[in-house]
Amino acid sequence: MIVVTGATGNVGGALVRELAAAGEKVVAVSRGEKPVDLPAGVEHRRADIGNSESLSAAAAGASALFLLITGPQLVEGPAPAEELETVAAAGVRRVVFVSSQGAVTRPDSDGYARTLEFEKALAASDLEWTVLRPGGFFTNTFAWIEPVKAQRMIPAPFGDVGLPQVDPADIAAVAAAALTGDGHHRQTYTITGPESVTPRQQAAALEAVLGEPIRFVELTREQARENMLRFMPESVADHTLDILGTPTPEEQLVSGDVERVLGRPATGYAQWASRVAPAFR
Repeated sequence: MIVVTGATGNVGGALVRELAAAGEKVVAVSRGEKPVDLPAGVEHRRADIGNSESLSAAAAGASALFLLITGPQLVEGPAPAEELETVAAAGVRRVVFVSSQGAVTRPDSDGYARTLEFEKALAASDLEWTVLRPGGFFTNTFAWIEPVKAQRMIPAPFGDVGLPQVDPADIAAVAAAALTGDGHHRQTYTITGPESVTPRQQAAALEAVLGEPIRFVELTREQARENMLRFMPESVADHTLDILGTPTPEEQLVSGDVERVLGRPATGYAQWASRVAPAFR
């Protein structure tokens, strides 16, 4: 049995669907009270993975765990070693952990301290483990849905700074391979898209898909920061803006890990935009 945390998110949701379609026994874990739409045969458990007792109940009976930390869990919670001991005691033997590319490109950033602790705790554990280090997600541009629908406008900072962002479904596909296959123990995969793309280029791709003119409005860093603080901790917002505005050479590199694991190229932004276009209409 495979337990998937963050099962209602962009990565976790895609992973649940992929594993269920492959015939795996899946438990989808979420902490909210909203209704959850899951594939047939998938069990749902509500849990707060920042609470050891709740995490233990969520992982009970599982042999593998997809571990995704978000929101406040990025900066606070039980010691990572304690959390891993909790899931091991519940029977888990294999863990796929979603870290971040920034954890290695910006290791001194406070926003990555807890993520790095998880990586170190995994390396010191007796668990089978795989670490995924994605860059930015294509789905971050879902923040443009409201202004696109209401004003045919896209607001974003750093309009001409490119990064090799990634389709969350590609992260999920690599996670599924590591959770169910061999040869991924003690492997760390950098997950990027197939090319660097700027916010202005993303806006142009959406414009082409929707077939209507869309105005790009470049935000200042402070305007973008104010928006981010509505849904993420201050330290996470600050280091995210650092990456978006002044990426390091490493953060601008395209990784081949998606293709090495899956045997196919990573998904490009225009391809992703075509798939999700109804959300912006």
